[in-house]
Formats: sequence, structure tokens, C-alpha cells
Amino acid sequence: MLNYKKYKRFETIKFKERTWPDNEITKAPTWCSVDLRDGNQALINPMTVDEKIEFFKLLVKLGFKEIEVGFPSASQIEYDFLRRLVEEKHIPDDVIVQVLTQARPHLIERTFEALKDVKKAIVHIYNSTSVLQRDVVFNMGKDKIKEIAIEGTKLVKEYAKEFDGEILLEYSPESFTGTEVEYAVEICDAVLDTWGATSENKVIINLPSTVQMDTPNVYADQIEWMCKNFKDRDRVIVSVHPHNDRGTGVADAELALLAGADRVEGTLFGNGERTGNVDILTIAYNMFSHGVNPELNLENVDEIIEVYERCVKIPVHVRHPYAGNLVFTAFSGSHQDAINKGMKKYQERHDNIWQVPYLPIDPSDLGREYEALVRINSQSGKGGIAFVMDHCYGFKIPKTMQKEFADVIQNISEGKGEVSPAEVMNAFEKEYLNLEEPFKLVKCAISDISDYAGDEDTKVNVSIVHNGNEKELEGIGNGPIDAFKAALAGSSLINIKIIDYTEHALSTGSEAKAAAYVYMERNDIGSKTFGVGVDSNITRASIKSMISAINRLYKN
Repeated sequence: MLNYKKYKRFETIKFKERTWPDNEITKAPTWCSVDLRDGNQALINPMTVDEKIEFFKLLVKLGFKEIEVGFPSASQIEYDFLRRLVEEKHIPDDVIVQVLTQARPHLIERTFEALKDVKKAIVHIYNSTSVLQRDVVFNMGKDKIKEIAIEGTKLVKEYAKEFDGEILLEYSPESFTGTEVEYAVEICDAVLDTWGATSENKVIINLPSTVQMDTPNVYADQIEWMCKNFKDRDRVIVSVHPHNDRGTGVADAELALLAGADRVEGTLFGNGERTGNVDILTIAYNMFSHGVNPELNLENVDEIIEVYERCVKIPVHVRHPYAGNLVFTAFSGSHQDAINKGMKKYQERHDNIWQVPYLPIDPSDLGREYEALVRINSQSGKGGIAFVMDHCYGFKIPKTMQKEFADVIQNISEGKGEVSPAEVMNAFEKEYLNLEEPFKLVKCAISDISDYAGDEDTKVNVSIVHNGNEKELEGIGNGPIDAFKAALAGSSLINIKIIDYTEHALSTGSEAKAAAYVYMERNDIGSKTFGVGVDSNITRASIKSMISAINRLYKN
């Protein structure tokens, strides 16, 4: 048994005055991508400078206005990357680059060297403030830890005075979630005072969930408490930087926004140290699904995936929200049936509001294809198979026929696993469209005999091959189907009854074809089945459907 007594909860806050549960997310925060710093430092094989430049261009294309480009004082490759961005003019005027540095004189000096000629930058300083790190790592009291933050702020302020561009300050009390909120606000206010922050000269105070230590509601309480207890909230841009140690990074960020956060730092697909950073794409698509503009250009998720996987060398999980290969796929029969019906209703309503069961957003809004919505395996049902036949190939299989064809596909899937749409169509052709035994239609002539005495107004002359012998048949009836039935009955070859018949157009234009479906019963033994015919002429399609059904009823 797990030794659960080895662990205890960190009691960080009691905040009954919370108001965030009644709030809603109604607008996008300021997004800051940290893929090129926090994400990159967590890679087994960090990105090369060329890969970083490609990734930076992707982030710009997606609409990020704040991008953390690295820790230029920490390594030469980080420094060189920033210099290439500057010298090759990759930084648009409306994009602010962010750099991280520890609050040490020589590191801050090196940071400003790397920023030379940048028009506007965020210099992000940090020091750890948690109870545990004060004790275990630094062996310092609260005053000494606060002094580190104040001295770092002074250094950045001094260098900023001599810098040609505009410098914004960001400060993080690292390991904020393990810090007493009263002490965290004390340090942050000291940084704000030292910088001389005002409502016109704001400072970004980043409150990271460096290590997730509790449920998301506790993080939200911490954020709201801080927002309400800053000396002057108007001089602060409240930022959050959730990690994902407890698997709730997205929830942490969303609840933090409810609690008053203005800004979110994270990465594409949640890449980052340990279990990763918060996944910005998931938060943005979540907003989108509620009718909120995420203010990012996320219309082509496949392109984002392609660049990400190539540069980062980590595959996007097949179950990743919105972007995974299987997230717009249904294997369950009941899910498939609901999606099939929902799609039809959505198209019939001509409504601008998306409402389809099991699909929180329209896959096409992300550049995804409908063909992958329903995947067929042994768990699939008739609705899913009907959906594939309709959306991939245009066959609107009658509801009464769906179970018959679903049984065919289930037999295949039980032997091989997943069945692709092409394999479903191949089975459909084999079972219904390409049958020539024991009856093969050679030719068929249909004539109008409306002057003929009686109700019958159609004559059919057909040539069929039965068990290798060609036969000429003639029948008269009330329409082509009835006349063809009479021709076959007169030959004593078959004894059938037509139970139902439907037809529809398969396509439009000069190459238009029609599909006909007939449901027949063999009178001598009582067996029933469907037949399908396809032709550019609907009458020939109906004749072909009857031959299809007869071959299924009389096959050896």
C-alpha cells in the first residue's frame, strides 16, 4: 500500500471572501509564449538557433505579442539566438521579446548586451520565495530573500536608464504556490515601490505555480487574494505561469483568470519542465468553444503541429485536446450515431450556432477534416458506418438497411481491428454493387406503353445470364420496377416480394449519378435483404438494385 502518511498538504491560504466562482471568462488575456525558454530548456535535444527562429516565426504568425526568447546570460546559444533575431530583423514592431535573468550584476549586464537595438523588451527577474526553498536551498530568512528581489530590481532599473529602447519589468516570486500570501505580497510591493511603478508605468507581477501543490481552486484563491491586497492594483499586470505537476495546469490558468489575472505564460501543447507548462492552445480553444475570441490565429492546427513536432521533436499525443489525431473521432456506436444525427440537424437548421453531440467545436474551424470524425472498429455501430458512407461517399443508406451493412463491417473489424473508410466502401461494393452471381444483367430496354389496355404502362425487355445461360425476359408492369419483377417472375427463376424502395442523387453536374435501394423478401424461404444499384439513369439504377438484392437472396 502507498505510504500516504509520508505527505502532507501545504496550508497556504484561508480565503472565504473569494468572488471568482461567480465570474466568467469573457475576453482573452495577454498571452506570453515561453516555448523558446521554459519549453526549450526541458528538451532532451534543445532546439538549434535555426529551429528557434522557425519556431519564433510560427509564434508571430499565430499572433503572440509577447514572446520569451530565452535566458541570454545563461548560454552562448541563447545569446546568439537573440542577436540573430535583432540583426536579421525578425522581431515585428508590435511584438515584445522577453528575456529571463537572475538578479545578479554580471548576468543583468550580459542580458542588456543581448538586447542591444531591441525597441521594446520585458526583462524578467525572479528569486524563489517559498518556505521550503528559503529553508533548504538558500538558508535565508524573509528579509534576506526580499533584499534579493529589491537589489535585482535596482540593477535592472539602472541599466534600463541607459538603454535606448523601452524596458518593462517582470518579477516572479518563484515557487509562489509554496509561499505565504502575506509574504508574497510584501515582496511584490517592495519590487513595485523600488521600480516606481504607476498605473502608466506598470510592472508585470508573475505569480507562478512553479510546482502545483493543491487543487486549482486554491490557486485561484491565492491569485484573488493577491489582487485584492496589492498596495495599488492599478500599477500591476497580474500574470500567471502554471505548471502541470497535478495535471491541472489548464484549470489553474482558467480559474486564475476568473480570479483576476490579466496575463498567461505558457507553451504550445504544454511542453516544459517535468509534466510541462500550461497548454495555451487548450485554453484558447476552450475560450473559442464558448464564443470568446482567443485573439490568436489558430485556424490551422495541423500546421502548428507540423512545425512544433519538427522543431521540438516531441509528438503531440493522439488524445491531446483539440489537436490530437483522435479527438474528433468516435469509435463507440452510440457516439457515432449521435454525431451522424447531429451533423444532419446542423445542416438542416442552417443555424450559425454549432450544436453537435460529442463535438464541442466544428473540426473544420481548426482546419481538420470531417472524414476523420468517425472511425470504424468492432465497437462501432450502424450510425457511424452510415456517417462514413454519407460524408465520404455520398450514400445515404436507408435506416432499415444500416444494421444489415453494419453486421458486414463488424465481421471485418473483429478480424483486423480498425476499418478505414476506403475499406468500408470496398465492402459495400463487394456486398451490393459488384454482384454478378447467380444473375448477371446483360442489357435492359424499357419502353412506355401507356396506350396498352390496363393499368400497366411500362414494358421491360432484359437479357440476363443465369448460371452461365443467357435468357431473354419480358415483363409488363406499373413502372420499371414492377415490370422487371414481372419479367423475372414469368421466368420461374425467382419468387420475390418488394418490401421497400428508396433512391437519391449521389452527386450533381454532368457526371451526376443516382443510388437506388430495394428491400426484398424471398417468398419460398422468407429471407430478406437489401440491394443497391448505381447508375447515371435512375431507372437503370433501380433495375441494378433489384439484381443486387436477388443475387444476395439466391447466392449459393
